[in-house]
Amino acid sequence: MGLVTNAADLDRMRAACKDAAKILDYITPFVKPGVTTGALDKLVLEYLTDELKVKSATVGYAPPGYTPFPGAICTSVNHQICHGIPGDRVLKNTDIMNIDVTIIKDGWFGDTSRMYYVGEPSILARRLTDITFECMWLGIAQVKPGNTLGDIGSVIQKHAESSGFSVVREYCGHGIGQRFHQDPQVLHYGKAKTGEILEPGLIFTIEPMINSGRREIRQLADGWTVVTRDHSLSAQWEHSILVTDTGYEVLTVSEGMPPPPAFITA
Repeated sequence: MGLVTNAADLDRMRAACKDAAKILDYITPFVKPGVTTGALDKLVLEYLTDELKVKSATVGYAPPGYTPFPGAICTSVNHQICHGIPGDRVLKNTDIMNIDVTIIKDGWFGDTSRMYYVGEPSILARRLTDITFECMWLGIAQVKPGNTLGDIGSVIQKHAESSGFSVVREYCGHGIGQRFHQDPQVLHYGKAKTGEILEPGLIFTIEPMINSGRREIRQLADGWTVVTRDHSLSAQWEHSILVTDTGYEVLTVSEGMPPPPAFITA
């Protein structure tokens, strides 16, 4: 776990996170019925390489025991929870999809994800997506010095479960900075007032994965894609967050990002 308090380093981290968010803005108009997830990946790779002049953190990424990930984005459609590999899957009307992107700029990692509707989603899909978005922001609102990681997980779990949904336990948010994944692990469930105490300079992602059915998962034979075991829909949103002296700063901001819910801006 590394605290980042140097002003120049924080500016570099902000720049990396803003570029990651710009990618999600850029790809938005291309997400429509008939497009393949592979075509979206190709557009993203060209944009981040040629326009933003940054590097993909995921192309060739291979933690121990994994084959190298081939894409510049993860495209997780419908009952896919995370780490969906872009390819020849054609998106169709009513699909929902999470696009997750991580880049490296000047040695700093920017990591963010959003949900996208392909055409017109079902009422359930829209509700799941909205509740998951609220879960992320409720978690973000808990970020301030003196609060704990358990405070974040607790509010997310309560909101998801009181809405009739479930929280994926096997994957969590993580510290980020000059490394893609580092401590702390940010669970999206748990007990308030437990776990690590937050302090200024800590940077981590909050990225709840919420299922419309049960929380159990399984991994597909490709070694990456994680799906709901009961084939229920899953949604995820992700921001990278800095703990400040007085609260939090969302680092993965862009012009096209969905605005925070009313309970945040009130």
